[in-house]
Amino acid sequence: MFTGIIEAVGSVRRVYPRKNAVGVYIDPGELDLTDVAIGDSIAVNGVCLTVTAFEEGCFTVDVSGETLSCTYGLDIPGNLLNLEKALRFSDRLDGHLVSGHVEGIGEVVQFEQVGDRCLLAIQPPPQLLGYIIPKGSITVDGVSLTVNRMTSARVEINLIPHTLTHTTFKQFKAGRKVNLETDMIAKYVARLLEQAQGRQS
Repeated sequence: MFTGIIEAVGSVRRVYPRKNAVGVYIDPGELDLTDVAIGDSIAVNGVCLTVTAFEEGCFTVDVSGETLSCTYGLDIPGNLLNLEKALRFSDRLDGHLVSGHVEGIGEVVQFEQVGDRCLLAIQPPPQLLGYIIPKGSITVDGVSLTVNRMTSARVEINLIPHTLTHTTFKQFKAGRKVNLETDMIAKYVARLLEQAQGRQS
């Protein structure tokens, strides 16, 4: 479990093939790995991955073909990555509850300075729109964000300078693909309502 509060920006050092997967060497940047052990989880651009080794100043992870099919950016050498270590029960929950299970790939359709704010607009996959509400939470490449406004096809988010400085977002531009995870509570509520309606019909 994670919070969506990014601790460091790392990068893909190199990628090598494995059976039905790829192995990835991730440069941790300024992420403190002194309390991380093999088998621990780290959110990498919003994807919960298991540390398999520490080599060449990197931590390594295995990424399955299934994960690669529903995420973006984990197997691109040089790609910058938002990193967050797993939440401990004693930690503050400054963002929101994030599982690290990416549900789909969105596309940045607008990224520009508008007055005193930076506007980030994303077109999510249609199947995720039902779980997104204005002023609700969404995770974009592992970052916990608040939805400012939404239409039938896009989600708008206001970014503060701190977020731009401490994440990969400063490299965003229209057309970029991003990993999305919607609010966990919204998904459970939607599922309960579906089950209740099924029992009534």
